[in-house]
Amino acid sequence: MTAVPFKRDPTFYPSPKMAMKSPPEDLAYVACLYTGTGINRPDFIAVVDVNPKSETYSKIVHKIELPYINDELHHFGWNACSSALCPNGKPNVERRFLIVPTLRSSRIYIIDTKPNPREPSIVKVIEPEEIKKVSGYSRLHTVHCGPDGIYISAFGNENGEGPGGILMLDHYSFEPLGKWEIDRGDQYLAYDFWWNLPNEVLVSSEWAVPNTIEDGLKLEHLKDKYGNRIHFWDLRKRKRLHSLTLGEENRMALELRPLHDPTKLMGFINMVVSLKDLSSSIWLWYYEDGKWNAEKVIEIPAEPLEGDLPEILKPFKAVPPLVTDIDISLDDKFLYLSLWGIGEVRQYDISNPFKPVLTSKVKLGGIFHRANHPAGYKLTGAPQMIEISRDGKRVYVTNSLYSTWDNQFYPEGLKGWMVKLNANPDGGLDVDKEFFVDFGEARSHQVRLRGGDASSDSYCYP
Repeated sequence: MTAVPFKRDPTFYPSPKMAMKSPPEDLAYVACLYTGTGINRPDFIAVVDVNPKSETYSKIVHKIELPYINDELHHFGWNACSSALCPNGKPNVERRFLIVPTLRSSRIYIIDTKPNPREPSIVKVIEPEEIKKVSGYSRLHTVHCGPDGIYISAFGNENGEGPGGILMLDHYSFEPLGKWEIDRGDQYLAYDFWWNLPNEVLVSSEWAVPNTIEDGLKLEHLKDKYGNRIHFWDLRKRKRLHSLTLGEENRMALELRPLHDPTKLMGFINMVVSLKDLSSSIWLWYYEDGKWNAEKVIEIPAEPLEGDLPEILKPFKAVPPLVTDIDISLDDKFLYLSLWGIGEVRQYDISNPFKPVLTSKVKLGGIFHRANHPAGYKLTGAPQMIEISRDGKRVYVTNSLYSTWDNQFYPEGLKGWMVKLNANPDGGLDVDKEFFVDFGEARSHQVRLRGGDASSDSYCYP
């Protein structure tokens, strides 16, 4: 009897270099929400045609409407990705299902993209009671497809306090297995996480507990209730090893972006605001000579403004940059920043990670710039979520941060949009005038590209 070899998913790549040579994306899946808008409708996942040769280019071709209201879609990811090719990866998984957690309701939706990628459908709903029963967690955020299962971060416990942590799902049944941490030490706040798989290191960050953030930002809470640490964990033993404070004056340690090259044990994180001067900063974290280190490598000041400011900023007479998302191209050459307060996307050359060089910036919306799309579309809000194509030539941007915070910083109303930036491989950005997606009254957050993108996959080979 002849054995039939298993054929791996063609969208799994051993290395980031190989992923960069893959075919360009043709579809984008976008999290869209009515939560916080005053419109009593369910959130949805929009399917957007991003193939320039298609007759429906830049159009929404399908919507997967959720069965409930006020879920609050936010981040989501794939059930499996290139990490499946790691030495301890599952041998027979495929990139097929979108794992879609929700921030308000703490549900998880499983969406099947395989029968027709342009018309995916919900095939399973995991209710919050099931998640709380096995883990005690709620308010679900980041999804990463690991070689051994599906990891999902949670802001807090079922009562809206801490500690937050990471929930595990089974790769095949999507059954919630329980909390990932065995020894968390004094880690209490949670937000994002990612890892370096060959070195068996996981890194996690801090925002605040759900009860602090859900009703909006209260300035009096900034000093004592928002996080400024990153935590390093033994991925195999599920034990916290070390923590670093990223400046006593800084708050909101959010997005973690390790370098994609698995031989380099380093990455970046954004600190959203300084209590000293409202600046935002980018820190490089790295392992050297047996020790974890972190250095501030970028600082962006607030912009003075005495004109039309939202109430929350009037006491300061300035607009903080509010760097709320970052992303790294697969070749580890460019770091992208969204300045959700000012209204910019910035590109930095990180060939030397210790000394990033600003190579380009684009103005879009913002409290400070209030810049429209070059094709004439009015942009409310500002760049928030960033997603980069596998080849690094296209950058997709959406504009919603978090429902209650949207309402505070953009009280005139924030309507969802998606913009595409063309990225020069040698440095430089320009807005694609032919691409603009208007989500109407719904707001737009996470973007996932069919076949993978710059923040969806992890690699075990350089």
